[in-house]
Amino acid sequence: MLRFLNQQYDFEGRKDLVKFVKLVGAAGLYVHIRIGPYVCAEWNYGGFPVWLHFVPGIKFRTDNEPFKYHGGTNFGRTTGGPFISTSYDYDAPIDEYGLVRQPNWGHLREVHKAIKMCEEALVSTEPAVSSLGRNLEATVYKSGSQCCAFLANVDTQSDATVTFNGNTYHLPAWSVSILPDCKNVVLNTAKINSVTTRPSFSNQPLKVDASASEAFDSGWSWIDEPVGISKDNSFAKLGLSEQINTTADQSDYLWYSLSTDIKGDEPFLENGSETVLHVESLGHALHVFINKKLAGSGRGGKGNSKVSLEIPITLVPGKNTIDLLSLTVGLQHYGAFFETKGAGVTGVKLESQKNGITVDISSGQWTYQIGLKGEDLGLSSGSSSQWLSQPSLPKNKPLTWYKTTFDAPDGSDPVALDFTGFGKGEAWINGQSIGRYWPSYIASGHCTAYCNYRGAYRSSKCLKNCGKPSQTLYHVPQSWLKPTGNTLVLFEEIGSDPTRLSFALKQIESVCAHVSESHPPPVDMWSSDTKLQISGPVLSLECPSPNQIISSIKFASFGTPLGTCGSFSQGQCRSQNALSTVQKACIGSKSCSVQVSIKAFGDPCRGKTKSLAVEASCE
Repeated sequence: MLRFLNQQYDFEGRKDLVKFVKLVGAAGLYVHIRIGPYVCAEWNYGGFPVWLHFVPGIKFRTDNEPFKYHGGTNFGRTTGGPFISTSYDYDAPIDEYGLVRQPNWGHLREVHKAIKMCEEALVSTEPAVSSLGRNLEATVYKSGSQCCAFLANVDTQSDATVTFNGNTYHLPAWSVSILPDCKNVVLNTAKINSVTTRPSFSNQPLKVDASASEAFDSGWSWIDEPVGISKDNSFAKLGLSEQINTTADQSDYLWYSLSTDIKGDEPFLENGSETVLHVESLGHALHVFINKKLAGSGRGGKGNSKVSLEIPITLVPGKNTIDLLSLTVGLQHYGAFFETKGAGVTGVKLESQKNGITVDISSGQWTYQIGLKGEDLGLSSGSSSQWLSQPSLPKNKPLTWYKTTFDAPDGSDPVALDFTGFGKGEAWINGQSIGRYWPSYIASGHCTAYCNYRGAYRSSKCLKNCGKPSQTLYHVPQSWLKPTGNTLVLFEEIGSDPTRLSFALKQIESVCAHVSESHPPPVDMWSSDTKLQISGPVLSLECPSPNQIISSIKFASFGTPLGTCGSFSQGQCRSQNALSTVQKACIGSKSCSVQVSIKAFGDPCRGKTKSLAVEASCE
């Protein structure tokens, strides 16, 4: 535990930084510790603890003096935002389940090895850059007998053939060829030798323990989260308060509650007119309750976090309550002065649908409650004595806590919970949060069937799952699970059926590779000694797990095969012995290599550049 400037930091349990660094080192990896003050990395509030926001004179992402002396990490709900319920870079070489993602990992590994071959020249001298033509250039590092060249084609559309040092080289569009000896190509960034893995998920029912003392036949128990003010530490003030300054990020939730007496002669009720409630908010999401009943919900978007709601409501003679549950979904984590980005309700009005008369109630006496009662009761641990069970489990009910006890799925495959069909909330396994879930949030944007990464990066490039939930599978680390007696707690804001929850086990369905005659040999087989260099490219396959072997070849074609892993098809020309040759070389082995050449497969179409595509299964 570290205390700094009257703030206390927690390095217990999973937050043990020293243990983490030692664990990474034992795995032969390196840690880049970004102490701060600014971290970003999709981390909540850019990695700043929210208490820093309240230091007098502080300004984020500047050279402001108080800024220099503060750092730290905001543990807990750590994903930055707004509108990021969980965060992981899905192009990363290692996926969120800790598995190597191919071909990303393998290709980056080969790029690293190729650059490593140039190390002596790279660190000894400045580069000489020369033009090889339009959008073509050579960058050469030469020191004594050491010479390394990078030949680049920065055109996003057209391949090119260039001459360098008297030799001819083919450069695909938007690619770099690495020549560790300024002569022979060890790698081209557009030509991937690495294996590709094709993952799949198999669903299993949640093995709930219906014999648990607090559960009924369904195996689930529940607690209702009270609507509106339910805690002793609530407070009242005139007007509407900004959310982040009020909650100091103690919780995602802030209740705004107003009680009003309706006589029936109010202007907005004139002549029996229906009433419309207008609510404006800086974001990020909002649930509106009238007399303890859900009247409507709204959310902002990633480009604009503000919420604007117009909801027809019914007010009754006498006392009426307006309860607004405002939510943040990760705090802003980038941009200059991002700490000035606020959240929460900014305006509330009542309007007559018939005559348009409006009454602004924003400046009234509002009562505030930071967080949920269930948070104060520690319901996420599942240990409260207040859990209820009855023959009829309440389903599709907003603001409900659910709890069950379950057994871990069999085997060692990575485990996820499948929240398909759920609304919005948070989930805990044995007291550990697996994060906010929000499957009802539908991804927008323009998706295409084919992804072309060539050219400058844009956030809108290569979008996936447009028109679908942004995420439904939420990883549960195996280390959090016990064989039996695991506790699962859900807090559902919108309403869902918890009995629909299931496991999803991640498996590798296939391993593939597609290598052409124009590919360089694998980096591991390259030698600066021309006599030792192999004569051509090689296709390699390897099962992802140490105890697996290649059990079958689903597809093999040498010629002009089409498609990608999982959807390969024969082209116009193909060798008749491709399948048998690959089967003989690979089946029964953990890994195998096959030379991509007409010597191995014959020449099914003379004069054309041919390639070998293979898809295999491992068991």
